Amino acid sequence: MEKKDLPDERQLVAFTLAGEEYAVDIHYVQEIDRLLNITRVPKAPFYVEGVINLRGNVVPVIDLRKRFALPPRETTDRTRIIIVKVKEITVGIIVDGVSEVTRIPSTAVEPPPGLCGSVDLDFIHGVGKLGERLLILVNLEKVIDLAAAEEG
Repeated sequence: MEKKDLPDERQLVAFTLAGEEYAVDIHYVQEIDRLLNITRVPKAPFYVEGVINLRGNVVPVIDLRKRFALPPRETTDRTRIIIVKVKEITVGIIVDGVSEVTRIPSTAVEPPPGLCGSVDLDFIHGVGKLGERLLILVNLEKVIDLAAAEEG
């Protein structure tokens, strides 16, 4: 079977956060960096850690643990910033670690269950089944809160 004959697939960047596996669609991902020097911004929402200078561009950085109301954790050498671009808005998201780039068939994605731990279901697109693993698919538009970003 040729690649073009394969069922509809989604390519995802998988990452960890508070012991759970999450993923975002790779077409949003611009790059993945080690934790960079973050400059705090006064009066930013509680989940915005600040901004970084990414090759001359000022990029806001969201702490995904805070956004998902998860307990705080010290950064480690595995902590990463995933730089994503959603509808012309570039943002960094801090995660505990990036695990892999993977593909799953679209048929392996189900709507989010009634509860996904303490994470608000608005932030979840669905759950992807990858063998015995479950990947929680993040809704980046809701995480970034595009309405607020476009106003600000």
